[in-house]
Amino acid sequence: MKRIFRYTLMLVLGIGFGVSLSGCSDEPDEANYYTFTGEMMSEYLYGHSEFSSFTAVVERAGMMDLLSAYGAYTCFPPTNDAFDQYLKKKGLASIDQLSDADCDTIARTHLVNNMYSTSEMNDGVLTTANMNQRYIEITHDLDADSNAVVFLNRSAHIIYELQDDSVENGIMQPINEVLESSNRMLPDVMRTNPRISLFNEALRQTGLSDSLYKYIDPNYDNTKNSRYPRYKYTSHVNKETATAPEKKKYGFTCFVPTDSILREKYGITTLEQLYNKACEIYDAVYPDDASAESHGFDHLTDRRNPLNRFIAYHILTRDVKGWNYLTPLNDIGIITTLMNPIDWYETMLPHTMLKFERLTVLKYAGPSTIGQRYINRCYNDEYNILGSMVERTIEKDYVQDALNGRYFYVDDLLAFSETTRDIVHNTRIRMDFSTIFPELMTNDIRQNGNPKVQDPEFDETAKYGNNYYFPNGYLDNVTTSGYFVYRRPHDYYDSYEGDEMNLFGNFDFTFRIPPVPYEGDWQIRLGYAAEPTRGIAQIYFDGKPQGIPLDMTKNLDHPSILGSDWTGEYSKMSITDLAADQKALKNKGYYRGAAGGYRYNGAGGTTTTIFATQSWTYRMVLCTVHLDPNEDHFLRIRCVSTAKGNDNEFMLDYLELVPKSIYGVTDEGQIEDML
Repeated sequence: MKRIFRYTLMLVLGIGFGVSLSGCSDEPDEANYYTFTGEMMSEYLYGHSEFSSFTAVVERAGMMDLLSAYGAYTCFPPTNDAFDQYLKKKGLASIDQLSDADCDTIARTHLVNNMYSTSEMNDGVLTTANMNQRYIEITHDLDADSNAVVFLNRSAHIIYELQDDSVENGIMQPINEVLESSNRMLPDVMRTNPRISLFNEALRQTGLSDSLYKYIDPNYDNTKNSRYPRYKYTSHVNKETATAPEKKKYGFTCFVPTDSILREKYGITTLEQLYNKACEIYDAVYPDDASAESHGFDHLTDRRNPLNRFIAYHILTRDVKGWNYLTPLNDIGIITTLMNPIDWYETMLPHTMLKFERLTVLKYAGPSTIGQRYINRCYNDEYNILGSMVERTIEKDYVQDALNGRYFYVDDLLAFSETTRDIVHNTRIRMDFSTIFPELMTNDIRQNGNPKVQDPEFDETAKYGNNYYFPNGYLDNVTTSGYFVYRRPHDYYDSYEGDEMNLFGNFDFTFRIPPVPYEGDWQIRLGYAAEPTRGIAQIYFDGKPQGIPLDMTKNLDHPSILGSDWTGEYSKMSITDLAADQKALKNKGYYRGAAGGYRYNGAGGTTTTIFATQSWTYRMVLCTVHLDPNEDHFLRIRCVSTAKGNDNEFMLDYLELVPKSIYGVTDEGQIEDML
């Protein structure tokens, strides 16, 4: 055996640790082979009698052959003492009383198809699900001997003296308890936590709990590409394949103020007091409903009821797998000294969103904590709105994740109040395209894979991650012909947050845009990278064509845009010159790319390039329109290219919804911030 403090040897050999490989092949990757000859996981288990119970479980599950073969796994074997406690809790006398199905679940729960040393286990969840397709939560604390150890699912911990033990096909991380995952749905899991009894009561009385039992679409099944074959495509010079998702799962995430938070901050201890607080918030936002019959305390199940709205605003219609997934994983492609990583997600309250922000910029930290994640925060020279902090985890006595979602504690209630609507959300709303569609997060598609590794041409093994395409009907509020593809993250691609979405073929794509907070004039912008291999499309808003077709082959230095007036050295410009540069681009419907976003220069590169310095990574104004916040609005993108036959490509990297208060800057020497 070789301990992982000799880990640098493995890094030199090119092992990609600490990254997600969901959907990857069980076939070993030669890049993961060690130079030493040691024992396999199977031999480790057979050679350590203190894990004989787990060894027997793995044998009954028929998985010992897997642990005898080459691969790159992490195994969390519970000790025999841990199994004794587990069996006692279950009322069983021995492991012989476990069913074969029980053994299969236990074995898969303790195996991960990726390698993790303890130094790479950061707070949140492991970025690869276990072989039971559940995510293991990671926290850090002290064991009984005051050793700093890694805790799994808030209860079990890796045994300090035995941690980071390497074998030929992975890493052994012995633990002191058997890991369990709940097979209950989210409302049932939440109901077992007495610390959130008032929120649970409101969830039940409003009837919203009934909406949180959806789990899987029984009419969709693409296991082993049985229904939809792999799709081969070329994007610029990259020859890739995409697969349709195997399943279509539904998921939810709740953000819950505890009873103590409601009591200490607002004096709320009863459902009626919570209803009164909801009236205080939502009567101002929806004044026309304040006198409606649906407003009363005896109409809590009506979706227009204030308490119903209050609870709905605390729920996302997606399963965010862990605290570290609330904003871009590992801050990929974000200059965190300049810009806090931010994502926006829709809630169950119609036409509303929550703004999620990881605090990284010191200048506007205020009393908040660097590294924490906040909801609806707005802290700058003008406003000091702290928002609600999302707690990393909950107490070990309670279950946090369900089969179809999870919940987080927040240190204050969430409200789509006048302050949220008119101040916090009165900003440029930038959304990576992969966040617009909840299915991508719920089904482990967004930000899957190793962003530092390139795939072989037309690779079908998915060893480094999967690209996906979405059959028509898979994504809600979307209709499409051609292929709509999610390309997994590569930190050296010209893609905001590392990943991108693309349309291929003779595409005709319509989707519902995310909601805006208030009525008014808004610019809708598209961020993308122009390439000579891309095509041309006509844009429609709510069925009406918008301007001339968008040509994705043109850079900002094209004669029809800035021509020779283009310069990438914007950082050397005076504010007056920057304002003139922005105005010249704005007059033609363009903006530089995000100045807070970057890519690495090549696979495994160390130097970076900021998007705003490149003529081919920019934002285009699709349309300037008047938006009603209480109505659905749709964008349509229709291929009008003819030169490329059926090989057209159109990139959808990120969308911006920009209010007139931002884009309408006209004062001399003033500019919209370039981040």
